[in-house]
Amino acid sequence: MSAETVASLAAALEVPVETLTAARETGDYPQITPMVYYADAGSLDWLVRVFGLTERTRYVAPDGRIEHAELYLGEGVIMAIGPSEAGGSTTPAALGGASTQSLYVMVDDVDAHHEHAREHGAKIITEPENAHGHRRYLAADPEGHHWQFWTALP
Repeated sequence: MSAETVASLAAALEVPVETLTAARETGDYPQITPMVYYADAGSLDWLVRVFGLTERTRYVAPDGRIEHAELYLGEGVIMAIGPSEAGGSTTPAALGGASTQSLYVMVDDVDAHHEHAREHGAKIITEPENAHGHRRYLAADPEGHHWQFWTALP
């Protein structure tokens, strides 16, 4: 992205240019980073509290729509933005709960993660099970995105 584009974006968002470039300068992103659509900025807080992600960046438009957010777990990252009619994007909740993808996330202790998620209100779709060399479970976040958490079996 050119410096002029960054400056224009910063002006449109009414934020300092440095806030738009800081994330790139603090470390490299994985080669592939999923972009997930969230209509409610409160869902980001939920992901931190329930699934244990760490939020590094959040830009919210004056109307409350998520412009850009970055959430991390270990070395993994997801980008989160608000859905866009012009961009043809929406959330599973807006589709009646249909999900077209799932995030597959490695954690240190899948059973402990499952218990924490359940205790904090995650919708558990499948209970922990052993399959294909992994112990895993599937949960949905408040907007219907599917998250499969797993640990390798010994």
